[in-house]
Amino acid sequence: MVSTSARPSPHAHPDGASAPTDPRVEALVNELIGRVADKWTMIILEVLTEHGELRFTRIGELAGNISQKMLTQTLRQMERDGLVVRTVHPVIPPKVEYRLTDLGLSLAEAFCGVWIWAEKNLDRIESSRRLFDERKG
Repeated sequence: MVSTSARPSPHAHPDGASAPTDPRVEALVNELIGRVADKWTMIILEVLTEHGELRFTRIGELAGNISQKMLTQTLRQMERDGLVVRTVHPVIPPKVEYRLTDLGLSLAEAFCGVWIWAEKNLDRIESSRRLFDERKG
């Protein structure tokens, strides 16, 4: 039997230090995980990381099957969180562009680790899913 005390805390830092006990930090982490785990936030992070500053319409084209309403909502929330900067250029017709802030770029970098992990473990996960599905079928 494995002792649960041998498992690292889900709140442990990579360097092994314990996480801060500030409940505001925990609340923020929980909120951000929920938001960033949102499909569209992740896709927009990826699009802006790969392409830099883009107009609203171009983000929508590169993001794929996203409605204008969902794109607007997602970009507004990302702007509120400080992940993107919205720049309105005083021309006619108005030109609005979005780019990641340093905060947004650092979040994109953090999620790069998830992509690396998924690539490294893809075969193992697919194998596990097949075995599970065969047992259930």
